[in-house]
Amino acid sequence: YCVEFRTESLSQHCALETRPHARWMQYLREGHTVCVVCQPPAMSPATRRCSGDGHSAHGDNILHWEAIGNSHCQGTWKKIRQLDHCSCPLVHSFIFT
Repeated sequence: YCVEFRTESLSQHCALETRPHARWMQYLREGHTVCVVCQPPAMSPATRRCSGDGHSAHGDNILHWEAIGNSHCQGTWKKIRQLDHCSCPLVHSFIFT
């Protein structure tokens, strides 16, 4: 499944990332919608959910995220909706880890 979030805030460290494998962090922007995919092995076998997917969160809950590979690139987002059939665009599409 996928979850759409609206990015509320992010640290300036995301824009400063220059390593080739992590340049995607430069494209994160406040107010943009991102789509995050939950798939094994990030999915818990017991719950069949990904940690941090905001399952019990409502639209007003602010959730925290952190980029893998750069713990200084972090921020907050709000859950928009969960999609059982993923149709994430190639741009602004991420995977839970």
